[in-house]
Amino acid sequence: MKAIQRITLASPVLNGNERKYVLDCIDTGWISANGKYVTQFEEKFADFCGTEHAISCANGTVALHLPLLAYGVGEGDEIIIPTFTYIATANAIKYCGATPVLVDSENDSWNIDPYKIEEKITPKTKGIIVVHIYGHPVNMDPIMEIARKHNLFVIEDAAEAHGAEYKGKVVGSIGDVATFSFFGNKVISTGEGGMITTNNRDLAAKMRLLRGQAMDPNKRYWFNEIGYNYRMTNLQAAVGLGQLENIEWHLEQRRRVATQYIESLSQFNDLFTLQPEMSWAKHTYWMVSILLNDKVKASRDEMMSLLEADGIETRPLFYPMHQMPPYYEENANYPIADQVSSRGFNIPTNATLTNDEIDYICNRLVYHCQNNL
Repeated sequence: MKAIQRITLASPVLNGNERKYVLDCIDTGWISANGKYVTQFEEKFADFCGTEHAISCANGTVALHLPLLAYGVGEGDEIIIPTFTYIATANAIKYCGATPVLVDSENDSWNIDPYKIEEKITPKTKGIIVVHIYGHPVNMDPIMEIARKHNLFVIEDAAEAHGAEYKGKVVGSIGDVATFSFFGNKVISTGEGGMITTNNRDLAAKMRLLRGQAMDPNKRYWFNEIGYNYRMTNLQAAVGLGQLENIEWHLEQRRRVATQYIESLSQFNDLFTLQPEMSWAKHTYWMVSILLNDKVKASRDEMMSLLEADGIETRPLFYPMHQMPPYYEENANYPIADQVSSRGFNIPTNATLTNDEIDYICNRLVYHCQNNL
């Protein structure tokens, strides 16, 4: 059985009004950070998340940096994060001069373990960033309880989780602030871009100020503090608005793809497992992720190479922060994150995947696992 052509891991689908809106920007000349599409995209994204405010920005990393700045995070402060995340979560903290404090994952969802957070809190702790990993929401209730007990803010890093739900509530509306990415491989995309959601009016105003070089809103070209050029362009927002109008379609297609994988692969739990969907969660399946069981003798990288030879693109799960040179910890003890990272990889989760392509991927995955026992 051979693939007709290479099956890519992810690619954007622009099947709505994206082109129409971008051409309108070009025709009217509104191509930079000012324009109606920025406002419309922000308003509609806030509605989608059920929040009072949405602040667009240049990408998902600066979406993390802005709320930390607005909270006054700086030298000597500590922010608790999962060790199993994309490095932007940790980097945004370091940009402020603060220190990321790492917590292991829970075995079920691979997200931060809520019950290992409190032991990491010190007098220097200022906040917690949770990450809805690969589109699966974090168990938020115990985390919010810990945060309120210790007077800490909570930021939801929802870069991968547009539309995910925790106990029926859309992520982005649960913590004090949430951040999203619109990189080209996300559920919806603006090419590059980010968004911040919050119900805190003062915090939203502070982030809007910092986003635009901190120019005094009442005195043009007057700056009372150091700001940043973190704005989203009208062109990007035009694409984002077109994408957002179709977000239910995008989410339905990802669930279609994930459901077929689950139905086809669930009988092979002795070989591998998929990231589960907890009973209280709605997974967006930004990426469908496979975790090889110990009985499969091939390494994660070897398995990925075998699939690549079949024309199937994959990618490794994130390396934990404690393994990275900038955040390396001697004698680190994060067994769940280490296990998931070392044995896990993402498989194609394109919205345009056909049933035949998914069947092909499943067949090749099972074949290689069974031949490496």
